[in-house]
Amino acid sequence: MRQRGVPRAAVSNRTNGWSSMTAQREKAWVGIDVGKTHHWACVVDADGRKLLSIKVGNDEADVVALIANASSQAKQLDWAVDIIGAPSALLLALLDRASQPVRYASGRVVAAMSAAYAGEGKTDAKDAYVIAETARLRRDLSVIDTGTDLIRNLAVLTGHRADLIADRVRMLNRLRDLMTSVFPSLERAFDYSSHKGALTLLTGYPTPDRIRRIGQTRLTSWLRNRHVRGSAEVAARAAAAAKAQTIMLPGQELTAKILTELATAILALDDRLKALDAQIQTTFAEHPHAAIIQSMPGFGPFLGASLLVGSNDLRAFPSAGHLAAAAGLVPVPNDSGRRTGNLHRPMRYSRSLRHVFYLSAQTSMMRAGPNRDYYLKKRAHGATHTQAVIALARRRIDVLWALIRENRTWTAAPPSPTQAA
Repeated sequence: MRQRGVPRAAVSNRTNGWSSMTAQREKAWVGIDVGKTHHWACVVDADGRKLLSIKVGNDEADVVALIANASSQAKQLDWAVDIIGAPSALLLALLDRASQPVRYASGRVVAAMSAAYAGEGKTDAKDAYVIAETARLRRDLSVIDTGTDLIRNLAVLTGHRADLIADRVRMLNRLRDLMTSVFPSLERAFDYSSHKGALTLLTGYPTPDRIRRIGQTRLTSWLRNRHVRGSAEVAARAAAAAKAQTIMLPGQELTAKILTELATAILALDDRLKALDAQIQTTFAEHPHAAIIQSMPGFGPFLGASLLVGSNDLRAFPSAGHLAAAAGLVPVPNDSGRRTGNLHRPMRYSRSLRHVFYLSAQTSMMRAGPNRDYYLKKRAHGATHTQAVIALARRRIDVLWALIRENRTWTAAPPSPTQAA
């Protein structure tokens, strides 16, 4: 019930924690449940009491007002968000401008913490409160380097590349399916995922009758004029495929037009990917750790950029073990009663980081050297291929960490005492 003589707005503000009469505390924690159009923010004190719980629009004026009002609640604030990406870009930029530290509470962590609080319902307000409580109770949440434009640029570039690769795979699958329906012998003749000459052939001659009409000699010249490597071999294989099929299958003419469009689009997409890879390489080279990361076998510009994006800031990890744990490469115990020594893969880890380290380890062990020797040693001890690659990935994290700590590039031979010092 509203007290007599007290304005309704004043009661509402005091309930939401906006009252300016509240004494400022030494420290408070702010949890933000990030959304595309709106966020929900919750501020808690050292005892877990709510000081503020409010819905905030995802625009500059509302976020700036939130930062100002949250700052009036305590002298020091620790912020935590549950999403690092496009929805939180404006929020993180404004927090960085205000020199506010921000930590990352992943969705899995928040979901696990939610089970400890009363009620089964899920609301934005409850999620924001759980995020704030998680930041207050846990000291192992990674810090977000909000001011790093380089990492953000790499995230945009690598994400765009992943989208283009997915488009390419989809178009290739469609192309092969259509070819099987009208020209199966030519579909079997080439690997269209990696053969540029075969795709170029389809831009002009996707049917058996067209190939037979032009003939092998003129087809070779046609391919050579389009700078196809091994044009004579491509023409010979195409002519053999055309000779093996004399029947015209239903829908061949319409399908041929679509095949030409798909082949042209895939070739154009390959050019876009080539330019994008060059841009990723140039951007990645600007990072101070780029030369060190790329010196390790198995790490190229793309995997190196993906490592920086997945870790956000390597400096945020206090040790190599913490980085390995974030990548899910450190087994966790599952002991109970007399059952001891049981280890299993953790449930909460960065899938992208694990993918990067696994791929780099798998690539590195394909060539002779210390990485392959370690992999073969694990296989000799009874480990499966996957187990051996994971063990190698974990070992390589220690090596990478040591290289970054000592600010030197990788060499196959151990460093001399002078270099190590």
